[in-house]
Amino acid sequence: MSQQAIIRGEVSFRVGDGMLMPIPDGPVDIELADDSVTLSWMEGHDAGSAAITRDEYERYVREGKIRLG
Repeated sequence: MSQQAIIRGEVSFRVGDGMLMPIPDGPVDIELADDSVTLSWMEGHDAGSAAITRDEYERYVREGKIRLG
């Protein structure tokens, strides 16, 4: 089941072994798994999604950068 949240602040994900990419401020859908979290968002007409570890997700929530709805 997905949850709704708001990104406020610097939340990023790594593309493969490459650079960190930012997730834009605004609403996201969140899908929780045992060891990861998938974030999905719209930026203009483009959809984006990224997976981050549960540890990263929990840190962003503690820091107030991901605000659960």
